Amino acid sequence: MASRWTRPSRVTGATGHLGRHTVEQLLEKVPADQITAVVRTQQKAADFAERGVRIAVADYNVPETFDRLFSPGDKVLLISGNEFDKGRVGQHRVVLDAAKEAGVALFAYTSAPGGLTAALADDHRATEEAVLASGVPYVLLRNGWYNENYTEHLAPVLEHGTVVHAAGEGRLTSAARADYAAAAVAVLTGEGHENKTYELGGDEAWDFAEFAAEVARHSGKEISYAPVSVKAYTGILTGAGLPEPLAAVFAGVDASIEKGELAVLTGDLSRLTGRPATTISASIAAALKG
Repeated sequence: MASRWTRPSRVTGATGHLGRHTVEQLLEKVPADQITAVVRTQQKAADFAERGVRIAVADYNVPETFDRLFSPGDKVLLISGNEFDKGRVGQHRVVLDAAKEAGVALFAYTSAPGGLTAALADDHRATEEAVLASGVPYVLLRNGWYNENYTEHLAPVLEHGTVVHAAGEGRLTSAARADYAAAAVAVLTGEGHENKTYELGGDEAWDFAEFAAEVARHSGKEISYAPVSVKAYTGILTGAGLPEPLAAVFAGVDASIEKGELAVLTGDLSRLTGRPATTISASIAAALKG
């Protein structure tokens, strides 16, 4: 554990996938009482509370719950919301306004790659504009795609022996959630990150034919890649139960992958974390081991 003094870290969405990784890794670097997990439901953060993490209950949709939540000198990590139907930019502004009012030392936001034109990026761009206009010292963590977006959904791939996407031969540089969390921790516990933008992605680009081959290699099953059109993929997703607007968003991401917009090869992620990013192959192997 680091012995030097660090500014208190406040992590929103702390019981979500990325938030949990972030708090866990913060606990390896700073005293628990220097960490505040901002959550909607206190019970979900009970394990953090038992380890000495401070818990704050607040909801992006209830602005008054953020009143006086932050203090001067705090470092705040706003993990972007996932409620696509509830006005994410407005939700993010609630946290940003509270941070500005408090005079925080740093406001970090988990955004999307700067070259991403898919509709998924619209809320991120609008939030970034609000952050820059606020005058708060900021860090934009433009997270690329997560390995888990694919490795957590291997059951139908294994069942049907097919990887279906609308990304053609497009390549992307994904990494594990734990890698992106480590980058956030580096910013929260380090110095000199004010007013910086980091384009974050894995170290190696891959395509879905290679993904299918890796699943086959690790599972011992025959797996092939079947590229489809964006329209067909949207239909497949809605047929699987996704609401049509959300299905269109995900299909749009595939279209961006085909154009190379999720191939982020800046090296920012591994430089921030001080280690290589987790490969898609390693994440597939871990997922199959269960």
